[in-house]
Amino acid sequence: MQRLAAIKGMNDILPPDSARWEWLEAVVRSLMQRYAYRAIRTPIVEPTALFVRGLGEVTDIVEKEMYSFEDRLNGEQLTLRPEATAGVVRAAVEHSLLHDGGKRLYYLGPMFRHERPQRGRYRQFHQIGVEALGFAGAEMDAEVILLAHALWAELGLAHVRLELNSLGQPEERKAHRAALIAYFERHADLLDEDARRRLHTNPLRILDTKNPAMQAMVEAAPQLMDYLGDASRAHLQAVQRILDAAGVAWRINPRLVRGMDYYNLTVFEFVTDQLGSQGTICGGGRYDYLIEQMGGKAAPAVGWALGVERVLELLKEQELAVPAIAPDAYAVVPDASALPVAMATLQQLRAQGVAVQMHSAAGTVQGMGSMKAQFKKADGSGARYALVFGVDELQAGMVSVKPLRDAGEQVRQPLTEVARWAASLQSAR
Repeated sequence: MQRLAAIKGMNDILPPDSARWEWLEAVVRSLMQRYAYRAIRTPIVEPTALFVRGLGEVTDIVEKEMYSFEDRLNGEQLTLRPEATAGVVRAAVEHSLLHDGGKRLYYLGPMFRHERPQRGRYRQFHQIGVEALGFAGAEMDAEVILLAHALWAELGLAHVRLELNSLGQPEERKAHRAALIAYFERHADLLDEDARRRLHTNPLRILDTKNPAMQAMVEAAPQLMDYLGDASRAHLQAVQRILDAAGVAWRINPRLVRGMDYYNLTVFEFVTDQLGSQGTICGGGRYDYLIEQMGGKAAPAVGWALGVERVLELLKEQELAVPAIAPDAYAVVPDASALPVAMATLQQLRAQGVAVQMHSAAGTVQGMGSMKAQFKKADGSGARYALVFGVDELQAGMVSVKPLRDAGEQVRQPLTEVARWAASLQSAR
């Protein structure tokens, strides 16, 4: 039969690489707990209208990248989520999460976009994100930025810079938009096809062009900063003062825009030069009008999302070691007749919190395999100890505990005192 393969751009995550994912997720969960953010899980499939309304009809995601289909059961138009903010807001509105005040939430999981797979950009990719719903103050913008900055420190990442901008409020953007359109119309001969398509629908996105031929012209375009009112400027300055007090470096990037229409006021990105063209590893900002846009009572919000694959790629690029997952002990069983006692003992150890890998003969090997082969596997497992359930040991009601990572002495332990010596195995972690 023909061998089946995964869809291009949708990747399997296999051991031992999956351990890196688990480690990152564990670091994130620990950090979120310290910042008092609670987990939210939303469906992978949502109504298509959710993203059209939330992200904007003329965004690249809605126009070109969504995996959308019609449900054959009832004719509903559905979409695999291309991002999570819209779904989180939908859930908050649907379940009245803000009835008793603001909520600090975080999520992690797969997203889907139909685009050309390349380094750091996949059709199924994974994001970790935070959403602080119901908080209007600049201190919350700063808090989510400080949370991301703390994560880089926890992971040991360096050479990640923070870029800030403000998109102001709708009326300020409206005035800037008119100035942009007029400017780009005067330079229509320099616009590429994508820019011409966006000129009267989403001119702000032209500022984010990667076309080298347009860079000089775009650099000279009117800047939104020049159209901001006093309140918008004060909000951004308040964020900057908190970051300064916390010792977090930042720089203003007046061309920084985000790919979704729902942002206002503060927007930001954490950027690296070590991943080529996919240098943004985390981005977000404030979106004070999206909750009302989704049918809820007007409430402010701010958040960010990071690309898991890009963060893991950056860890690899910076040669940062990720702690390996290894059992505390590996059970060596010379004879199959010892399996009932050995496996019962391992169950007791596991109940005490000890991680133990059970040796098992593979393929067509007769019996349990030689002691030499079993010790080779024990060493390869990364375990600190081998537990030897030999004939002599079992006749004496004992098991031999042999250190594998240092020159310690092999000792025998009574099978009747598993709980006592389980503690010593755990303490060596």
